[in-house]
Amino acid sequence: MAKKGKGDDTSITSNRRARFEYAIDETFEAGLQLTGTEVKSLRAGKASIVEAFAQVRDGEVWLHQMTIPEYEFGNRQNHDPTRKRKLLLHKREIAAMEKFTQERGRALVPMKLYWKDGRAKVLIGLGMGKKLHDKRASMADRDAKRAVDRALRERQKS
Repeated sequence: MAKKGKGDDTSITSNRRARFEYAIDETFEAGLQLTGTEVKSLRAGKASIVEAFAQVRDGEVWLHQMTIPEYEFGNRQNHDPTRKRKLLLHKREIAAMEKFTQERGRALVPMKLYWKDGRAKVLIGLGMGKKLHDKRASMADRDAKRAVDRALRERQKS
């Protein structure tokens, strides 16, 4: 088995419904400002970004509702599991996000949480909420693609 190098990305968790619920236009990679017990809990692979969202406040981007459970071997200085966490971005990226979210129906959606060069990163998508008919179209496209793939597999067998 090959050893993982320092530059390898390893996923902690992902938000699989993000692309279903939102039409993602652009993505940004952001660092997370974490405490020690949060890092230890993430190293154990425990986190959830399903209900999380990001907001721009006073020239800073904050991630809300991301759940990192308490570190089981932590002491009384353990962290709050759902506290808001600051995202580390460049000023021009923050300005782009702030401009994007000015319109109604647009959101900053966390899509993936992963390690990169030993640091926790989050992939933030700039998305517009899909309507019900858009979601139905996505499901129909996915089902059609699955049927085509199944037919091709059957054809290759015989």
